Amino acid sequence: DQVVADEAILRESFFGARAKAEGLIAERAGEPAAFAIYFENFSTFTGRPGLYLEDLFVKPAWRQHGIGRAVLVRLAQIAVERGCPRFEWVALDWNQNAIDFYEKLGAKQLNDWRIFRMEGDSIAQLAAQVIDN
Repeated sequence: DQVVADEAILRESFFGARAKAEGLIAERAGEPAAFAIYFENFSTFTGRPGLYLEDLFVKPAWRQHGIGRAVLVRLAQIAVERGCPRFEWVALDWNQNAIDFYEKLGAKQLNDWRIFRMEGDSIAQLAAQVIDN
């Protein structure tokens, strides 16, 4: 995947009339050291919104200093404050360091679920189909 987001898109997503994303920035020595982007999703199983972590990034110089853990702790606190019964995210299957880190914090892999995605032409082709009654 290639990044297509630019400042205007991000500004609209975070601060626009239909803003959907929220973010945290962790600072050390007055400089950004990490960020997290998250949003509320919804579960029909629980009937309540959950918290979904879209992205967590810690600058390489600040890894192994507890910053990622601190960000996840704060996000868990937000989930509790909002009454979210779930806090979820995905990790790339090759990122064993991240997987080990998340499991160490108490997260569990959901091996019986698969992620599906449509993009660009696939979305347009499905949207162009006529719905028969």
